[in-house]
Amino acid sequence: MAQPDSGNVAAAQLAVAEAKVLTTEIALAAADMLFELPGTRATLAENNRARHWCNARTHTLHDPVRWNYALVGNHRLNGVAPPFHAWS
Repeated sequence: MAQPDSGNVAAAQLAVAEAKVLTTEIALAAADMLFELPGTRATLAENNRARHWCNARTHTLHDPVRWNYALVGNHRLNGVAPPFHAWS
């Protein structure tokens, strides 16, 4: 088992950031399709579909994905390892 050092911790941080970016995009796209595919009837309160979009949006805002884009981009473009923060 690898011991934590700056290299493998940075690699783990980047992997988590990439996963967060991907899952955010997928969650919002899937929630949007709940309304896009069935048409205007999907917005009826009796269907209660709005909760899916609201839940997806809440989860994506809890840990702002914009910071993850910055971490991944700064690493790929400039070779900068992510800083050691509680959020990264």
